[in-house]
Amino acid sequence: MPVAIVTGSAGLIGSEATRKLHQEGFTVVGIDNDLRAYFFGAEASTQANNQELLDQLPRYQTRAVDIRDHESVMRIFAEFGSDIALVVHTAAQPSHDWAAREPLTDFGVNATGTLHLLEATRLHCPGAVFIFTSTNKVYGDTPNGLPLVELESRWEIEESHPFQIGIDETMSIDRSKHSIFGASKVAADVMVQEYGKYFGMRTGVFRGGCLTGPAHAGTELHGFLAYLMKCIVENRPYRIFGYKGKQVRDNIHSHDLVSAFLHFYRNPRRGEVYNIGGSRHSNCSMLEAIRIGEELSGKRLDFTYVEDNRVGDHIWYISDVRKFQRDYPEWSYRYSIRDILVEIHEALAGAVSP
Repeated sequence: MPVAIVTGSAGLIGSEATRKLHQEGFTVVGIDNDLRAYFFGAEASTQANNQELLDQLPRYQTRAVDIRDHESVMRIFAEFGSDIALVVHTAAQPSHDWAAREPLTDFGVNATGTLHLLEATRLHCPGAVFIFTSTNKVYGDTPNGLPLVELESRWEIEESHPFQIGIDETMSIDRSKHSIFGASKVAADVMVQEYGKYFGMRTGVFRGGCLTGPAHAGTELHGFLAYLMKCIVENRPYRIFGYKGKQVRDNIHSHDLVSAFLHFYRNPRRGEVYNIGGSRHSNCSMLEAIRIGEELSGKRLDFTYVEDNRVGDHIWYISDVRKFQRDYPEWSYRYSIRDILVEIHEALAGAVSP
């Protein structure tokens, strides 16, 4: 029976991948030490998620290992060796703001931890497929230099621009302000490519837009839609940071992203890079997300506006996913932006019901 290693296995994408791979017949070995609770506090902990996976999936086992610990990572890979057919690397420090507090921790998790996993794969299971969850933040603030037009509820790109359908992989990752988080993800992103190109390993980089879904433990520093809906449902105050609340993000449901991972696994490439997000199929501005959330919940959001935007934040970002669709034409979306918000609302409303 093939083994899949999933890092961050109790997180949003990791848990979705764990469930799907278990369903596909894999023995899943999760690497997750709940660093999210350290980053964002107890309410962001993935511990309950991990226990649920252990209770429900008989072929799931977990290792509470920090991926910065090279020897511990090596021991896990040595234990399963050539039985490992797939590595799905989703573990990360995911916040701009938090990264600036502890740059060494951020780089250790995002960059050095990724290198540890790549080297363990190369030495113990070089034939395995290695999938890395990167980010659109590798482009830094370059998207903010695009010709944008202010509309009533959102910023939009000029219709005549080549990126009107979305930003593709030709955008430069150089000469921009990334945030400390963005820089550590660039290092990891390039290293995953290099192990594919230099060592001939089957590696894929997925530069995600906003990744979301009902399993997301959203906080103010990370998890835009999940945290926004939590604030609406639980009557919490919310802060909008800059750009008049008209900043635009494409949002991809964890199901649709993991589906893309599986397509890559079945027909892998070497050192390939894909922009992956909601594209024109699933996107919204902050103001539009608030409107839908209020409509679904029947409640008003108590929000304040902060003039200063977050460092390295995008004004408008929509992914062009056509490269992935050309390479994997059988892949398609299941979830629209409204579908995503309905699921998140239902999960949160159920959690607070008496």
